[in-house]
Amino acid sequence: MNTWQPGASRQALLRRACLLNRLRGFFAERSVLEVDVPLLGKSSITDVNIDSIAVTIDTAKGYLQTSPEYFMKRLLADGSGDIYYLGKAFRDGEIGTRHNPEFTMLEWYRCNWDDHQLMTEVADLLNILITEEHCSPMAVTKMSYGQCFMDQMGFDPHGADIDQLRSAAVELGSSSWSDESRTNCLDLIFSLQIEPKLPSGIVIIHDYPECQCALSKISKNHKGQPISRRFEVFIDGLEVANGYLELTNIDEQVKRFEDDIQHRIQSGKSLRAIDQKFIDALHSGLPSCAGVAVGLDRVLMRALDITEIDQVLAFSWHRT
Repeated sequence: MNTWQPGASRQALLRRACLLNRLRGFFAERSVLEVDVPLLGKSSITDVNIDSIAVTIDTAKGYLQTSPEYFMKRLLADGSGDIYYLGKAFRDGEIGTRHNPEFTMLEWYRCNWDDHQLMTEVADLLNILITEEHCSPMAVTKMSYGQCFMDQMGFDPHGADIDQLRSAAVELGSSSWSDESRTNCLDLIFSLQIEPKLPSGIVIIHDYPECQCALSKISKNHKGQPISRRFEVFIDGLEVANGYLELTNIDEQVKRFEDDIQHRIQSGKSLRAIDQKFIDALHSGLPSCAGVAVGLDRVLMRALDITEIDQVLAFSWHRT
């Protein structure tokens, strides 16, 4: 893109400033402490689906942080109480109409809350950020992941065997999906068959499959099936947030990191060492808490009814 001009209009810049002011006011009223954590660190994450941007400091390798999560959890383990972070995060390979490698992230943690309490607060915040004065708030719909699949696909994603999931994925994709993992098949079906049919307004999908637990606790649903205490939030079909009832068991956390590393090896991706200082913090004791990360650029896109992330950023990657 050969232009010196910004992608965001003055209206978009003003709306962003207003959104950030409202956000800080929201948390100030609730006595949630704003914290500042490093954008650059010596360690990265092991997640096979997220790639960090490596940098060199003198002769040492470092990484631009993909989220403030590990640093924030170290603060929580040290007794910080409820905290939030508002700032930049970085992810490699994420460029498109909804992605920019540098983006604005809001992340916060509530001690002694569960995921459903946090879902309510997320919906409250989004309505404050997006709803114009004198306008009615957006409708909020909560749906379980299992119910979404039953409504649109006619089967239970928690109980379906891998052959059924692969068969559905092949129908939607191609024959190459016949050997795909359970997680990838579920992701494909959700993105092509469920996400486009979500109702308008704020939609919160909760109780994800066990195989998509990431850093969330595992529980059982009313059928006795294991599910992840994880939720995602959509505004008019656009994903804007991802939250967890946070895992606090140190042994389970290390096992998941080790599994991540094996998946990275199998996928031919560069290896990422486990962040030992984060593990040490977990040994010290992470309090029971729920946390959520929100992509604020996407929230602004919905507030302005804009489909290109470039139009809510002063200078996206293509304009730098």
